[in-house]
Amino acid sequence: MSDHKQHPSLSVFKHRQSLSLDAKRDQARAARHRKGYRTARENLADLCDPESFIEYGQLAVAAQRERRSLDELRSETAADGIITGLATVNAGQFPGQDCKAAVIVNDYSVLAGTQGFFHHKKLDRILHVAREQQLPVIMYTEGGGGRPGDVDVAYRANIAGLDVMSFASWAALSGTAPRIAVNNGYCFAGNAALFGSADITVATRSSWLGMAGPAMIEGGGLGQFAPTDIGPAEEQFRAGVIDVLCDDEAQATAVARKLLGYFQGSCTDFAAADQTALRAALPLDRRYSYKIRELIALLVDSDSFTELRQAYGGAVVTGFARIKGRPVGLLASDCRVLGGAIDSAAAEKTARFMQLCDAYALPIISLCDTPGFMVGPSSEQEGAVRRMSRSFVAGASLSTPIIGIFLRKAYGLGAMALMGGSFAVPHFTAAWPSGEFGGMGLEGAVRLGFKNELQAAGSESEREALFNRLLNEAYEQGRAIEAASFLEIDAVIDPADTRDVVHRALAECSPACNKRMVDTW
Repeated sequence: MSDHKQHPSLSVFKHRQSLSLDAKRDQARAARHRKGYRTARENLADLCDPESFIEYGQLAVAAQRERRSLDELRSETAADGIITGLATVNAGQFPGQDCKAAVIVNDYSVLAGTQGFFHHKKLDRILHVAREQQLPVIMYTEGGGGRPGDVDVAYRANIAGLDVMSFASWAALSGTAPRIAVNNGYCFAGNAALFGSADITVATRSSWLGMAGPAMIEGGGLGQFAPTDIGPAEEQFRAGVIDVLCDDEAQATAVARKLLGYFQGSCTDFAAADQTALRAALPLDRRYSYKIRELIALLVDSDSFTELRQAYGGAVVTGFARIKGRPVGLLASDCRVLGGAIDSAAAEKTARFMQLCDAYALPIISLCDTPGFMVGPSSEQEGAVRRMSRSFVAGASLSTPIIGIFLRKAYGLGAMALMGGSFAVPHFTAAWPSGEFGGMGLEGAVRLGFKNELQAAGSESEREALFNRLLNEAYEQGRAIEAASFLEIDAVIDPADTRDVVHRALAECSPACNKRMVDTW
């Protein structure tokens, strides 16, 4: 046994290290809890697997030694307002797989989460590590943007500091590994830019997000606003800025873990509903709508579906799920929104989601029930020609496979867009017996194609009878079994077999990552 005594410098180090922990920051912790919020390190502990986090740059303080004492900086500006490091997330769920991730938590209790000189250095360092190791990143973004008070470097090391690499480095990770941003509270300016640049965005209802905060808005001569006037979460959710809206930080953290899990691989522990229920999932009358999310819940692994951008572009549902443990991207028409007609917002949402799945090698399951693209003067005023065309461009560049399942309507360009641009693009296409196909909606096709015959009818009742007869004939010609006999689709299947068919089709696929940036919109 050695008789050496503990070196005194170890005690100094331990003391310095402890200053950034919640146990030494009672007032900051209490302030967060009074708001009903968690501290940065409470979120960190909830996100990461126990004892897996290795911290980078814990001893940093704000670059304000010329204006504040070092003791004050150590206690009030712990870690310079940002916790960075590496950890494992979900390792228990995916044993034997690499579950390492880069973790970044902006700490609002330090100078309102603002971004200072060493704050940026720490951020740049961990982003470099993430890029070198191609690690997914989860970032908590709460904060007020740039910090003007770091006098140690102001006018010495820089003038405006606009050559900082943090934003470019964060954006450059797009297509390399998934990046998930989580927000609670105020998120303005530079923090909002980081949030908006992520692949997937999660926020609590107690979030306010804007590319400028109150001070910058007032400084620009645009008036005075309270922070809560700027970008409230519900508003940003409807605008499509937030992918998943959560009640609080605990739920947002759980969602972040679940989202990351889709990119970590397959799991063996899963369950599913009785698939025979799918046989009665659609109403008998083809004119009636149904709840597509209930159908999805029946089809995929129980509790595995996470929807993105639910309040935006509602004619198409997008999200992640699992089929027999395998993660997939899922597209689905919602016939309760515009009758399933794909408007500009839904088309852009679809295109961007295809990019996201393609970048990170998730196969796409597309559940189609659409009369096509939305038409009319008001639709064109939204820039439909360009915005809707994005889904064709995105689909044409896919390297990940699509499995197309036609639930009911599959008409025109909109149905083609949901299949990657053509019914010939998917790895496999199958229709339920209720499937119906055509170059455009059957009602419109009859009215246009038989306009003269309908006008020549002797009375309104005769015209209606002729229309219904022609419509029924068109429906019979476009039924799924007829489309399959002409080889426009690969198969017609029993709805109860959908899950097995998808699983077998995916078993033949080995998607490769398409290393391309993912559009923010």
